[in-house]
Amino acid sequence: MHLARFPRLFLAHLPTPLEPMERLSRELGGPEIWIKRDDCTGLSTGGNKTRKLEFLMAEAEKMGADIVMTQGATQSNHARQTAAFASKLGIKCHILLEDRTGSNDPNYNYNGNVLLDHLHGATTEIRAGGLDMNAELEAVADTARNGGAKVYTIPGGGSNPTGALGYVNCALELVGQANDRGLVIDHLVTATGSAGTQAGLIVGLKALNANIPLLGFGVRAPKDKQEDSVFKLARATADKLGISGIVDRADVAADCNYVGQGYGIARSDTIEAIRMFAELEGVLLDPVYSGKGAAGLIDYVRKGRFKKGERVVFLHTGGAAALFGYDRLFSGSPMAEAAE
Repeated sequence: MHLARFPRLFLAHLPTPLEPMERLSRELGGPEIWIKRDDCTGLSTGGNKTRKLEFLMAEAEKMGADIVMTQGATQSNHARQTAAFASKLGIKCHILLEDRTGSNDPNYNYNGNVLLDHLHGATTEIRAGGLDMNAELEAVADTARNGGAKVYTIPGGGSNPTGALGYVNCALELVGQANDRGLVIDHLVTATGSAGTQAGLIVGLKALNANIPLLGFGVRAPKDKQEDSVFKLARATADKLGISGIVDRADVAADCNYVGQGYGIARSDTIEAIRMFAELEGVLLDPVYSGKGAAGLIDYVRKGRFKKGERVVFLHTGGAAALFGYDRLFSGSPMAEAAE
């Protein structure tokens, strides 16, 4: 598996740190918890999309694109990182933002990631929730192409086989770090949404025969739909690498019991997880992805599903910039859903 065969722009700050979370581990009294800091990848506060964009934007540059277009939710981390990457390359960026929450909060709609999108020079337009956003994206791109633009489109989350290569590479990096310090990983967990992060990790771990169980905590879709999306993308990524058939359906596991009312709507356990990571470890999570993933991790520890004596790695997908669009969650506002 030779990733150097694929075009790549080396802009991410890699390798990201792999660190013990000693205070959180003591507080929960269960397994030894570690964190893989993919919030530290660089480019506009970092996050997991930067790894994907190294491969995606290399394709855009190779085709001579003068504009990249992508789509995501209002407070999309992917949109912000795409805008930052495009600014670094001197390529225009246009983003379709989907209103998935119906929030009228000005901070949610104009602060956080949205503010950064515009600071990086991206243009944006809004779409109502529930549309086929990739179809909307291609329609806008086709209009621009008819006007003479060279457009490279990136699906939501950067989640296609090209983008997933970034997390195949992350699996190689993580296993190498664990090997170098004698760290046996019993469980790897992360938030899973558009599927590219989990799919890439599965392919990389399988190719290495790492025998590290990977669990994705879903942030939007029901379990069956989430797992099917991850499996489909993992197979396509393996095909791209020339290792077809390496991924089995049983390799894909998602727990979607921490989604709550829907994408971008935080439950009280998400808020608790954000506070715990911030107060105990100085680590900032977001209410959409990493906060829900951490809520699942904490609940698994409390219920004994991750046991004392085991080592669990939490892959932090970033997203702290979104906190500034969710400030009311931390000031006693009823925006947060009551825990079930």
